[in-house]
Amino acid sequence: MNKLTINTLILILLLVLVDFPSWVFAECTCDLEEDGKRDRKTALRLKIGALASILVFSAIGVSLPVLAKSVPAFKPENDFFYLIKAFAAGVILATGFIHILPDAFENLTSPCLKDNPWGKFAFTGFVAMMTAILTLMVDSFATGYYRRLHFNKSLPISGNEEQSGEHAGHVHVHTHATHGHAHGSSFVSNDLGSADLIRHRVISQVLELGIIVHSVIIGISLGASSDPSEVKTLLIALSFHQLFEGMGLGGCISQAKFKAKSVIVMALFFALTTPIGVAIGIGITTKYDENSSTALIVEGILNAASSGILIYMSLVDLLATDFMSERMQNNGKLQLGAYVSLLIGAGCMSVLAYWA
Repeated sequence: MNKLTINTLILILLLVLVDFPSWVFAECTCDLEEDGKRDRKTALRLKIGALASILVFSAIGVSLPVLAKSVPAFKPENDFFYLIKAFAAGVILATGFIHILPDAFENLTSPCLKDNPWGKFAFTGFVAMMTAILTLMVDSFATGYYRRLHFNKSLPISGNEEQSGEHAGHVHVHTHATHGHAHGSSFVSNDLGSADLIRHRVISQVLELGIIVHSVIIGISLGASSDPSEVKTLLIALSFHQLFEGMGLGGCISQAKFKAKSVIVMALFFALTTPIGVAIGIGITTKYDENSSTALIVEGILNAASSGILIYMSLVDLLATDFMSERMQNNGKLQLGAYVSLLIGAGCMSVLAYWA
């Protein structure tokens, strides 16, 4: 499962990275306004600094929850872990609603696009909605498939054990039945734990897919800018953006209990995608035209799709799962703390949207 899904992520990311620059080298359909603030030499120095800064902050953000799981307070069985997850979910929710979706609307409703069909239909909402539905389908199918695969492998073992107990002698039946009952309880408990683990792994991988698509786009946007003041603002804002977003993703990865190799691969994916996007943006600075119809359409559709994934994942797989759990419902203080943590996470990312 892990290898297949990670390979899929690699393939999708490579396709985006390879094809996106060629998509945006289109002829401009809307004249750019020269604001006199372009200074490519100064902007280049800032962008190189931004590349390093974003890489470091991304790595710290995604690594913190993974490394902190050895600390008792950060273990899933503790209440504090629920507060961290609520904060992370708020960050991801605000990323989808405040950072990505408005950009998608701006792209696909730009006056640089032809009114027919872009002005006659709500493409942004449609793409976000369909992506959320598709995410639900993938989420449900993948979880169900791997659960059935796991249980089908486990059930014959249980059946053989029960059958061997049935053919035993009378005295031995009572002794073995007691043992069988205890083993059966352990078996059910293990299956439930495995099912939850499968669920967490599907969630973390689908979530990362939505994040890396968005990360490439914002990286290219920063790298292609020639305005030093804009680059400086984006440098600070995106560094904290990646820090908070990384904490959200890192929490999901930590809970999924991947092997060390898979954790490293997923963390590297997140940490490197935005810097790679910045590097691509630097390379195409002289050719990239953010107001070309092709660039607007491609960015708008990818942003809308990314927002649909993140909004679905944050509301359904992160918030609803925890807030509707028996543990949360039976603990008023934990519930209140989670609400506050959720609002803080969403608030932090919403404030950052003022600059980026």
